[in-house]
Amino acid sequence: MRIAVIGAGAVGAYFGGRLAQAGEDVMFVTRPQAVDHLRANGLRIESVAGDFAVRPQFTANPAELGHVDAVLVAVKSWQVREATQTIRPLVGDETIVVPLQNGVEAPEHLIAALGDGAVLGGVCRIISAVIEPGRIRHSGIEPSVTFGELSGGACARGVPLRDAFRRAGVAAEISSDVTCSMWQKFLFLAAWGGVGSVTRMDIGTIRSTAETRELLVSAMHEIAAIARARSVRLPADAVAAAMDFIDRSPAHGTTSMQRDLAAGRASELEQQTGAVVRFGHLGAVPVPVHEFLFACLLPTETLARRSMA
Repeated sequence: MRIAVIGAGAVGAYFGGRLAQAGEDVMFVTRPQAVDHLRANGLRIESVAGDFAVRPQFTANPAELGHVDAVLVAVKSWQVREATQTIRPLVGDETIVVPLQNGVEAPEHLIAALGDGAVLGGVCRIISAVIEPGRIRHSGIEPSVTFGELSGGACARGVPLRDAFRRAGVAAEISSDVTCSMWQKFLFLAAWGGVGSVTRMDIGTIRSTAETRELLVSAMHEIAAIARARSVRLPADAVAAAMDFIDRSPAHGTTSMQRDLAAGRASELEQQTGAVVRFGHLGAVPVPVHEFLFACLLPTETLARRSMA
């Protein structure tokens, strides 16, 4: 398959790198200032599942690639709107566009710019971080990708991409209810990210401290209530399943939002904790935990954004 990956960070480099390693025709579209370095050095992935290095194609000009079979959108959630201009030249009549962002709003931003014909829902799971440009460390969780039609049901056009991931050794599934899959991840990640960012503790400390564990569970219940108010078909045991996942995660684990805020970088606060607050207010669902978390974290985010101006 011809696969374009938008972004060569912790998510895009890992999943795109695995696909390239398996022999797929993978092309990365990234920032102009990073292209020369990446072309010279390629990607190095340090992984608990085995290290590897690849030298796929890199460009800052998507128009030179033409139409592709699939686009993996792997930028940060707050960069999706801007990325749509990068994606447009890659999309032909048969192209599928799969967002891998945290949060649940990326598909609607992509549809607003590209139309709904190409866009699927998507979600990935991995604990990974950028050590330096082109060098990624995967430190936990079996990497996986789930995607499917936003309208639900079968997704025959996604089968070639699913099979490409599986050939690359990545667990991949097509979901008949990808919206539910996205909210299931959002439930645990937004709650974990908010609590982790406020406490500045890893997940092992959070889950083993009675008070912060209770705060985490309460945050998850708020998100579950919002999802059900929005007619998302979450399983009845969604919070219990999320906590089971949390309890099985590496104790040293932190979220990307937590790491960004701690480092003074712009983060996905607005697309995670902020989104829960917005959704709660729109649906008249009480979200006091997330209101508290958002209020505590907003000054740090605001300062980081000002430094970008």
